[in-house]
Amino acid sequence: MKLRAKNVTQIVVFTLNEQKYGLMASAVQRVIRAVEITSLPKAPEIMLGVINLEGEIIPVLDIRKRFHLPPTEIDPANNFIISTASSRTVAVVVDAVLGLHKTEETSVFSEKNLPGAEYVQGIVKLQDGMILIHDLDQFLSLEEKTRLDDAIRN
Repeated sequence: MKLRAKNVTQIVVFTLNEQKYGLMASAVQRVIRAVEITSLPKAPEIMLGVINLEGEIIPVLDIRKRFHLPPTEIDPANNFIISTASSRTVAVVVDAVLGLHKTEETSVFSEKNLPGAEYVQGIVKLQDGMILIHDLDQFLSLEEKTRLDDAIRN
């Protein structure tokens, strides 16, 4: 008898304002503690500035703005999730990273018909709620990508 291997999806789970969110683990490079951010003039509103990570200049995104969450001061206890978005490395500010959640691929539901779901890649239903899996490639508009490139070059 052959056993069929189940396709497993790995999600990095994080919190913002005590709400759980997720990113596909395949898009996440690593998690670091919050560090000082250098602001950039002419940067898009979603960008807080840049950090220097081992000699690489990385833009820092404030995804709270996309979720219409109240702004907060960055605390040294916060985390930056270093990820790939739109073919570039970015840092995403989160309150805390809860860890890696593994689920069967069939447990990830696509809900593109929900209002405001343009940034949502899928939803995982849990016993104690759900995790919205976000698609960082959709976070930056074409104009924001252009402004980001200009701000980093200048």
